[in-house]
Amino acid sequence: MSKLLDIFFRLSSMLPLRVHYLVADCLLYPFIYYIVGYRKRVVRRNLENAFPEKDEKERRTIERGFYHFFCDYIVETCRYYAMSEAEMKRHLVFEGIEDMERELETRDFVFVYLGHYGNWEWISALQLYVNPAIQCAFLYRPLANKAFDDLFLNIRNRMGSESIAKNDSLRRILTMKREGKKAIIGFISDQSPRRTNIHLWVDFLSQDTPVFTGTERIAKKVNAAVYFADVTREGRGHYRCHMRPLTSSPNDYPDYQVTELYMKELEAMIRRNPSIWLWSHKRWKLKREG
Repeated sequence: MSKLLDIFFRLSSMLPLRVHYLVADCLLYPFIYYIVGYRKRVVRRNLENAFPEKDEKERRTIERGFYHFFCDYIVETCRYYAMSEAEMKRHLVFEGIEDMERELETRDFVFVYLGHYGNWEWISALQLYVNPAIQCAFLYRPLANKAFDDLFLNIRNRMGSESIAKNDSLRRILTMKREGKKAIIGFISDQSPRRTNIHLWVDFLSQDTPVFTGTERIAKKVNAAVYFADVTREGRGHYRCHMRPLTSSPNDYPDYQVTELYMKELEAMIRRNPSIWLWSHKRWKLKREG
């Protein structure tokens, strides 16, 4: 199964991006939005709760924009499998790389907070943009389906970045530190934690929201500089990612304040263009007890 899936994606990815977008518009969008209605109730509930100040017409515009973008994300990720380095650099521009490289002159790690915003899979191409002596890595949560998990690992690692399973993150980072590696590590931290892992609730998109705090805790342990990946979609298939510093001294902050800074930056980014965040996730399924 894994091999067949890999062959299918490899062959599909060879089509030009304009053909992929034609598939997204003419096949995927009508099927996902109108026929299947993929998680439409979840998306509508999330949008209603996040934007109570907007009327239904405004929220429906965001909703349709999200599903159009979600279909683009699917075909862009497929195309990524066959993208050349030159093509990737035409479609994704990074800013702030030099600042992160300067941070690594005096420390071992730079941590980058990301969200499921824009094409987050393409951000794994960061290795192409930095000094080759610096290792780029991104945490991920393994998928239950092994065939799809193998496929996405192949896609994410093809530009040279390393994928680190979430449960192995601390062990792998401490190993890097012992080996004297300089590394930029990305953490997608905008999803819902398990109840047993909740240490912080914040006001996020008009709702009481539990958040992951592991990025901050590991950053303090290894004294990593902390950045935020501020993504802008400049056109279809064209993104700009500004790596913006949050702090070079995480241990100077009280517990969880760095996480709160991240959540404020994330909310501001989402409000700027809400259609390109992952609204189909059951982000607010947990409620505060008591």
